Amino acid sequence: MSKNNGFSPGLEGIVAAETELSHVDGLKGELIIAGFPLARLAANATFEETTFLLWNGRLPTQTELDKFKQELADYRPLPPVTLNLLHEAAKANSTPMDALRMAAATLDLGNSDAAHHTTAKIIVARVATIVANYHCLQQGKAPIAPNPSLGHAANFLYMLTGDVPSNARVRGLETYLNTVVDHGLNASTFAARVIVATQSDLVSAIAGAIGALKGPLHGGAPGPALDTVFEIGSAERAEAVLQAKLDAGERLMGFGHRVYKVRDPRAEVLGAAAEKMFRADGDMALYELAKSVEETAVRLLAIHKPGRNLQTNVEFYTALLLHGLGLDTDIFTPTFAVGRTAGWLAHCFEQIEYGRLIRPQSRYTGTLDRAWMPLEER
Repeated sequence: MSKNNGFSPGLEGIVAAETELSHVDGLKGELIIAGFPLARLAANATFEETTFLLWNGRLPTQTELDKFKQELADYRPLPPVTLNLLHEAAKANSTPMDALRMAAATLDLGNSDAAHHTTAKIIVARVATIVANYHCLQQGKAPIAPNPSLGHAANFLYMLTGDVPSNARVRGLETYLNTVVDHGLNASTFAARVIVATQSDLVSAIAGAIGALKGPLHGGAPGPALDTVFEIGSAERAEAVLQAKLDAGERLMGFGHRVYKVRDPRAEVLGAAAEKMFRADGDMALYELAKSVEETAVRLLAIHKPGRNLQTNVEFYTALLLHGLGLDTDIFTPTFAVGRTAGWLAHCFEQIEYGRLIRPQSRYTGTLDRAWMPLEER
């Protein structure tokens, strides 16, 4: 059915919420986070500052920031039952997103009566621990306990390897987490708002959001974008390999976006962050190769699909940056969740304040006035 008679498939074009958290303009290639242009916030703030900003509408003072960091550090250790669940999930070879989805339901164990902001801090702190601990278990290693002296991003990298990361790597991850923290009313954010709008609890809302993110049409697949770079191997091969993919009707991963009709502003920010990180503590040859592949892909797409303006999206530089940080492909999406959880919770706070149930209408398209047929006559 068409939109003309009141039906919009997938609620496309329907405004379902007002928010002060983020503004997305796909035509301009603009992303505003709580009033800050993405590039200004992502490259400068710590993840704790960004989270505080989204939850409180302003940046913290030094005293407030120190207190907030300490609270997150205090909540990082997982309850024994959560660790036991992760051990069992690893034995069953569950995917990291499945493990996160299951473990998320236990996030407030022992704190179910806590105030909303306390529960939110527990959730943000422990989602990162779940992802890192489960990665260790999948590698056949014991989970690494959180380091309370490290900030949120640095501690996440520490729990993955046991090594205190360099400042360059911490800044790279901080920028990534800030970049993906919120992005309008996407599927997982909408799921969280729908759940909390029923006056359900924050943990249920975040578990639902994780379930939505797990779907490939939302969470995406940053890994394949980097696979193409590795397949090409050298800048001289970029044009031939990419042209062959286009001739075969393949999609070039990491290019084009449903919302952005120009270059994804998140790709701009993450590209700059990747260059800075690789230059300070990484393989610049890989970065230069990725840049060459990007330039060639954009040029060929303009020729092969004129008028589409298919530009670099967030997946391309997400893959490069997270690979440069030493993360395996299978925890790219869970790491996205580490950042986005803060945004989900901010939307939950807005929805709680709004205090209205989300209840769209549906239109019945089935048959009418059926005659009942007894069982013996069917």
